[in-house]
Amino acid sequence: MKNIEENFLLAKKQDRKGQKALYEMFSPKMLAIANSYVNNLHDAEDILLSAFMKCFTKIHECRDWKSFPFWLRKIIVNDAITFLRKNKNILYADVKIADDYSETDAEEYPKEINIEEIFSHMPVGYRLIFNLYVFEEKKHGEIAKILNISEGTSKSQLSKAKKWLAEFLKAKENETRTPETIKI
Repeated sequence: MKNIEENFLLAKKQDRKGQKALYEMFSPKMLAIANSYVNNLHDAEDILLSAFMKCFTKIHECRDWKSFPFWLRKIIVNDAITFLRKNKNILYADVKIADDYSETDAEEYPKEINIEEIFSHMPVGYRLIFNLYVFEEKKHGEIAKILNISEGTSKSQLSKAKKWLAEFLKAKENETRTPETIKI
């Protein structure tokens, strides 16, 4: 932790070594976060670089080294959302919320899953709202304001994302089953 504090203070003084050290510490995780939104490594890399440039030009706005990782994450998420708004046609379908997803369904799925594979297949609108709700812990009202959609659309898309996730995992489980393991 002392390394983060030391490098943060150096970066606040526009010291290039401190900035480089912070970049090296946080870029892998922040790249994964950006990629979880845009689902394209090249775009995620562009977002990452742009976000770090913004971070280092506005680092004086971050008062404490302890809050730096959260502050940087917020920049990454906001830049990813901005990128999606500008470059992707995100379709949100306003339909009734699906209630047929059950928590007990989760017990049926395989224990090992690759989240990157899941997000690479999940539709953009579902992934965006799922990420904001689950990983960024935003409420539907906040999501609606961020994405300029209705709260109902946010709720509907989250519900559809959960249903989609359940179906995807069920399909993956069926792919991994061999004839000997299928119960009759």
